[in-house]
Amino acid sequence: MPRKSHSKQEVENALKYAEKHGWRVELGGSHAWGKIYCPYNNKECRCGEFCIASIWSTPKNAGNHAKQIKRVVDNCSARKNDDEEE
Repeated sequence: MPRKSHSKQEVENALKYAEKHGWRVELGGSHAWGKIYCPYNNKECRCGEFCIASIWSTPKNAGNHAKQIKRVVDNCSARKNDDEEE
């Protein structure tokens, strides 16, 4: 079953980008629309800073929030290590 789409198109596109790179999107949370989870779940990954990120339902600036999501995906140290090994 497909997940519920985010109401902001920029954020939805960033979530699709994350999913394309293997990140898992889960809906719900205390104040968040949902969270994204790194596919690597590596203990050496910057103390978990880039392993989980919250997705806000009503970000102040949807464009900036979308950029932040993409930055989290792109800066995943486990992913960078895999890219360097190939």
